[in-house]
Amino acid sequence: MQTIVAVKERLGIAPACAAMGLALSSYYRQLQPRPARTAKRIQSRALSPLERDGALAMLHEPRFADLAPGQIYTRLLDEGRYLCSERTFYRILEENKEVRERRDQLRHPAYQKPELLATAPNQVWSWDITKLLGPVKWNYFYLYVLLDIFSRYVVGWMLAPRESAVLAKQLIAETCRRQGIEPNQLTTHTDRGSSMTSKPVALLLADLGVTKSLSRPHTSNDNPYSEAHFKTLKYRPDFPERFGSIQDGRGYCRAFFPWYNTEHHHSGIGMMTPQTVHYGLAPVVIAARQQTLDKAFALHPERFVRNPPAHQEVPQQVWINPPKTKPDCSVAQEAMTVAPGGDLRSAAIACFINNEVTHLTKKVVH
Repeated sequence: MQTIVAVKERLGIAPACAAMGLALSSYYRQLQPRPARTAKRIQSRALSPLERDGALAMLHEPRFADLAPGQIYTRLLDEGRYLCSERTFYRILEENKEVRERRDQLRHPAYQKPELLATAPNQVWSWDITKLLGPVKWNYFYLYVLLDIFSRYVVGWMLAPRESAVLAKQLIAETCRRQGIEPNQLTTHTDRGSSMTSKPVALLLADLGVTKSLSRPHTSNDNPYSEAHFKTLKYRPDFPERFGSIQDGRGYCRAFFPWYNTEHHHSGIGMMTPQTVHYGLAPVVIAARQQTLDKAFALHPERFVRNPPAHQEVPQQVWINPPKTKPDCSVAQEAMTVAPGGDLRSAAIACFINNEVTHLTKKVVH
């Protein structure tokens, strides 16, 4: 509590309220004692409990189970009966938590957002299948691609005339063998296509000791690295509108994937090539580039106004859906504990002030 008082004396209440979108009058009003609430007065025109139970029972009758209150109200009038107004029917349903779609409908389950972390190659692979247009309309070739998310290295690919779980199983098994994958080392992440969720692929991954991760339905952001890779493929200047045959498509892919792995400098990995990062050669390349930058700085230091040039590093962590960091509200919790009469808005202001001071302190330290 002493921390909150010290921060208030330094920053003041007005800046904190302005940042929280809270009026000063509302803040001070919260500090004033509130009068005790009186019992809710029952209107003389209200239905009695017995009448409300009768109206609810009428709403539950099978003939009215799939009708809106307006329909029920009108049909009762046609029968010469009046229980209450249409709006009162809605109030009764709301009191019993029945204001919703009254028909029996399919409820989709809530899917958990996948959160995957890779700190080295061959920890998390993202794989997907994309269509390449064939020589005529409605004719496609299917490109299977396995991509390491840490290094962006394409560890395996295959172009086939159809999408098949058997072909996907063969590609994954061969790629794991070539990369020397050990049990409990790798996680594969993909969307919910028929091949990805098939039983042969699931059994293969279980036999290899590979963990399977799936995206949420209709959520392309859960598989961003494969989507970005396919965009790089299809936005190449020499990418054709259609392939004349599957041999034509395979010839193009045999030229594209070596270029992508060994020549393409990827912005997400410090402008390294995927092969350089995948096989641990990035520190050597960064050191050589830094020597070139140091020589340039020694020749013309006046051209670098702020600091000597420094080459960017390769990210040490790569996430699929990184977890959101929550603000530290321990000071607010302390305020609520010390002063039980406090309210949530006062605690929120204390939380904001505490986080602002922590942020300023970190900037001063660094």
